[in-house]
Amino acid sequence: MANPLRAEVVRLYKNLLHLGREYPKGGDYFRERLRAAFSKNKSVQDPEQIKEMIARGEYVARELEALYYLRKYRAMKKRYYEE
Repeated sequence: MANPLRAEVVRLYKNLLHLGREYPKGGDYFRERLRAAFSKNKSVQDPEQIKEMIARGEYVARELEALYYLRKYRAMKKRYYEE
């Protein structure tokens, strides 16, 4: 892996690892899947392909954040509003 992209990949991995702690199926489940996904692609050398994978990982991070915000919103709505 190219050195400039390595820092980005490590940052993305740490960010996803942090977000995975609150995953609905559990942090251990998420960590195993994350490790498997990164290990599967560790031999990729093409910088363009690596950038595409980073973009996909950032998309997953945004989706996880949206999932968590929605879950918190639903919990607050249930707590304060009767349906």
